[in-house]
Amino acid sequence: MSIIQKIVVDLKGQLKKRAPNLTKEQRTRMLKIINPDVSDYVIYGMKLSEIEKIVKNVFASYNCEYDDSVEIFKILIRTNNEEEQFAGIFFLNRFKKHFNEQIIRLFKNEFSKYCHTWSLCDSTCIRVIGPFLGKKGNENLAKKVINDWSESENMWIQRASMVILIKIIMIKKDFDDSYLFDLIEKMLNYRNQKYVEKGIGWLLKTCSKVKPDLTFNYLLENKYRL
Repeated sequence: MSIIQKIVVDLKGQLKKRAPNLTKEQRTRMLKIINPDVSDYVIYGMKLSEIEKIVKNVFASYNCEYDDSVEIFKILIRTNNEEEQFAGIFFLNRFKKHFNEQIIRLFKNEFSKYCHTWSLCDSTCIRVIGPFLGKKGNENLAKKVINDWSESENMWIQRASMVILIKIIMIKKDFDDSYLFDLIEKMLNYRNQKYVEKGIGWLLKTCSKVKPDLTFNYLLENKYRL
């Protein structure tokens, strides 16, 4: 068994072992909240902090390289289990110093096929992708990624483009007015999709904390078509 296979088996085993013992009603309620777009989706109901702790311990138990973590991410993100998907993302994030434009393309490609919930989309953008793109020196790459993702036909990638910007605004406490409103105008073309519409609302709410008057005026000027 390769080191990649060993780590995947270890992560899956520990996640299953530590999964809370939910009743059928609790599990049904949780699935209703995250509302996956596939019928066979599985969720254990674990906190992200618990998943991160498991990943940290497993990571410390093996001598693996960055390329190994990429393969582990690919294997786990392609499951229909949310905890396993998060484990793959957090394991890859242990090598965040190696992140580059290529890894962002990988996230886009995998998420366009295997992201099924707003929870996976949002937490990944807020905890992993957004912090990387929000670093000093990554401004041009961030705009390139947001522009590219916002033009995707996939709802989760469209939403992710906004959540990435939300995280960057949180980090910088500022935003480019024209760039932001151009993105919102583009996303309004897809507002018939619930999670895109909710993303627009979240983005505007975040902006209102940084530039309240500007955001208020935009909403007032556009209230009839919003």
